[in-house]
Formats: sequence, C-alpha cells, structure tokens
Amino acid sequence: CVRGTLFHSLWCLGAQRKGMVIYMSKRSFGAGTLLAPVPVVLVSCGTFAEPNVMTAAWTGIVCSDPAKTYVSLRPERFSHELITRTGDFVINLPSASLTRITDMCGVLSGRKINKFEYCHLTRESCEHVTAPAVGECPVILECRVSQKLPLGSHDMFIADILNVSVNEDLIDDNGKIMFDRADLITYSHGEYFRLGEKLGKFGYSVKKR
Repeated sequence: CVRGTLFHSLWCLGAQRKGMVIYMSKRSFGAGTLLAPVPVVLVSCGTFAEPNVMTAAWTGIVCSDPAKTYVSLRPERFSHELITRTGDFVINLPSASLTRITDMCGVLSGRKINKFEYCHLTRESCEHVTAPAVGECPVILECRVSQKLPLGSHDMFIADILNVSVNEDLIDDNGKIMFDRADLITYSHGEYFRLGEKLGKFGYSVKKR
C-alpha cells in the first residue's frame, strides 16, 4: 500500500542517517556462475620453445599447506591440451597496463598464432616448471598439476604452487610485498577493473584502538 511504502521510505532515510546497512529486495537468476569480482590472470603453458598463453578468471587458492591453486579450462582449449601434456603451467598476474593484451590473449587461439610473439610478450624461464612465465607480469606462480577433475563443461587442474616470484620494485626494505604498487586488475562479469581504494586490512575490525 502507499502508506506502507511511505513508512518504509521514511524508515530507510532514518536508517541511512544512522549509518545502518539497508538490505534491498533481490531478484533470482537461478543457477549460474555470477561470482564477482574474480582475479584475471594470464596462464602460460607449453614449453619455452613452443609456448602458449591464455586469459583465465576461474582460478584461485584451494589450500595453504601445501600451497595449491587451480585453473578451470574447457577441454577444447589449446591450453588444456598443453597442460595435460606437460603437467605444469604458470599463473601470471597482469597489471593494468597489460589489460588490452590480457583481453587479446583471451580471444585469440594459440593453435593459430604464437601469442607471445603476436602480443610482444617476453618469455621468462622458470625455476621449477617447463612452461615459461610472462616477463611483463609483476607476480608469477609456478604450478605443477597434481590432479585433474572433470566437472562438466570444464576440467579443473589442481596444482601445487612450487614457487612465487615478485618484481624487486614491489618489495620494501623489510621484505614486505607492496601489492598496491603492482596495479593489478580484476574481472567482473565481462568487464575489467583495476583495484581501487584500500578499505582496511585483515583483523582491523577487532583491533583495539
């Protein structure tokens, strides 16, 4: 009713002035993959002589001890074939300056072109895996596959993180990694965004003033 709507509006106005969180009504979209934002990474695979690189947003950390990550790929992807063959890959975290190239590596096929050469990316040898890293990316994770899980449209490659390398200019005198200077990007339902304002740090909500 109109009266009820007016009451709700006045209540919301009062709540906002008090700093309360307002929960609005939601619309159901059914089952889907609408989780955002998520990381957007460049996954390099193959060998130094015959490399490939693709864009992926379905990746993350699945375990801390031992350190494990994953990437989910469709079986028809060229990178799926290469990772199955070699058993390793590299997760490269791109900065905002690489956004256009990151998108390009997601729409071009490695079966038709060498994307490292086409996108003028630098192949960088890794310490523990045969796949090369992308030299332009400030952070890389060397990964060796420990398990492949067929899930349906995608196969999940679960992998041990064997080594993490970070650009020297992102490490302060105390050895702390300054990720805010890496200018990393994220992906949200078809769109790319750079990381924004810092809102807090882990544990700040219970820290004594």
